[in-house]
Amino acid sequence: MSKYRAHLPQCQTRPGGPLFLTDGGIETTLIFHEGIDLPHFAAFDLLRDLEGREALRAYFARHAAIARRNDVGFILESATWRASPDWAGLLGYTDEALAAVNRDSIDLLLEVRQAFETARSPMVISGCVGPRGDGYDPGELMTADQAQEYHTRQIETFAATEADMISAITMTIVEEAIGITRAAQAADMPVAVSFTVETDGRLPTGQPLKRAIETLDSVTGHGPAYFMINCAHPTHFRGAVAGGETWLDRIRGVRANASTMSHAELDEAEELDSGDPAELTGQYRELQGLLRNLTVVGGCCGTDHRHIEAIHDACGGHAARAA
Repeated sequence: MSKYRAHLPQCQTRPGGPLFLTDGGIETTLIFHEGIDLPHFAAFDLLRDLEGREALRAYFARHAAIARRNDVGFILESATWRASPDWAGLLGYTDEALAAVNRDSIDLLLEVRQAFETARSPMVISGCVGPRGDGYDPGELMTADQAQEYHTRQIETFAATEADMISAITMTIVEEAIGITRAAQAADMPVAVSFTVETDGRLPTGQPLKRAIETLDSVTGHGPAYFMINCAHPTHFRGAVAGGETWLDRIRGVRANASTMSHAELDEAEELDSGDPAELTGQYRELQGLLRNLTVVGGCCGTDHRHIEAIHDACGGHAARAA
């Protein structure tokens, strides 16, 4: 039985209420800080053996401890961004093995929640769904129907576990986000949709963020529980979220990159760019003034537990306050 599926606590937080933290950039942390090889950026593959499982457990525990220590909530995001058929097929997974590893990813987070959750630090378990294509390049475009068919099996697997919600992370095209939202709706799972943007604040397809959010809401009946932005530096999307328009109230989360580099530059980088943590945390404070419902804060590429703790401190441990 899921603990929070019917009542996501991060959606109940009001301006000035406690934050919900997330982890940082799991793949970049494991590769560059832990020295772990992740073919195709597939962190889920670590669940194959005890050593890999323990590496993931240590990673999540390190972040969950920050939330517990500071009496704030936490979103436990499964290491399954690449655990969909096309990517798993490159690693030799059968359909049965893929379903099993998606279930295992949630079981691991249940263990972490049991160890770290308190009444003042609720911990929501999210089944992470990534894009069918590359996280930076939309590649071959899909229709919403094709996306729904592709992602349904993973979402149905999560729905049969104790996962509280689905998170669609690093979405590059609105049609794929629509398909994932519809699949989650069919499985009675709340879903958060997180778009990524280029340095101009637009999706990789060139679509404005505002249009993507309004389109998805329009065709799914406001299907997502909320929206997020991830895998982009705050300087890339600050202009897109300025102005105080009502559509911005649908954005409840930000998981920014540490680096100011573009996606194309990051793709070519051979060393980790951890950015300027002090500057990044200041930019999170600025985002609190622009996004009235900002509740969920964390990191993406190049960030680690140190960035997450600094972001918590910079945001005062509280969600955005009403302007």
